[in-house]
Amino acid sequence: MRNIHALSGRPSLTGWLALSVQPRILHVFDEVCNLINERRDILSIVHAEIGNGPFNLVIEEPVLFTKHLDVESKVSFRNKQLLLGGDIAISLANAQMWDPVPRWDELRTNQDGIVNRLALLQLDNDNESILQFSNSLSLAIVNVDISTAKSISAKLAGLGIGLTPAGDDFLMGAMYAAWMIHPQDAAKNVTEEIANAAVPLTTSLSGAWLRSAAKGEAGELWHEFFDALIEDKNIYLPMSKILSVGETSGSDALAGFLETIDCWRQR
Repeated sequence: MRNIHALSGRPSLTGWLALSVQPRILHVFDEVCNLINERRDILSIVHAEIGNGPFNLVIEEPVLFTKHLDVESKVSFRNKQLLLGGDIAISLANAQMWDPVPRWDELRTNQDGIVNRLALLQLDNDNESILQFSNSLSLAIVNVDISTAKSISAKLAGLGIGLTPAGDDFLMGAMYAAWMIHPQDAAKNVTEEIANAAVPLTTSLSGAWLRSAAKGEAGELWHEFFDALIEDKNIYLPMSKILSVGETSGSDALAGFLETIDCWRQR
């Protein structure tokens, strides 16, 4: 049995474990193992290089998950240890809780200067399937037009290939923009409705990201990007890290964010 220590996890980690009577493995990749419970909630076990996320459990040392696990491997929790198959035991005893909510209040407070900085960025979005809906979605979010936002979100949901289709990535970025441009109640209202419309129409993993975005939660790379905006630091390094995520996941999400911010600026 290989014993591994967890470095950090989401605040709701203990709740996920408590509510998981029969958790199972959803996906196994070299550096990531995704678990899912009866409520369709995801727990992603990741290496430290990937970092924190709204539903990540970060472990201290690399594990080649595909060598030890498959989707049939058993999952259990005992004595503050998460047991995967018969080979891996992850100790949660010293895991630090990581807050997945960015500094939205500070982003709103510095909104004008940040929006002007973002206006200087150019990001080409040549995905025609997204382009036919992107302007309408951005405008609906800016105007808090719930009905239109839900209708467009249902068309974007699941659009594309992969575990997080391009349409969902664009939606997620646009939802982050909603949290920055609107007061908390309005942002929560519009993003929850977007998630409600989109989640049933896409993959379990992509749905988890959309549900997290509806709570105002984001991954560590987005935190670094937002922190750079707040602190008036160089944004190109954190932006390049987002762009490097997946084949197009990062660029599609950033396109959703920037297009919605630009729509807000021009309104």
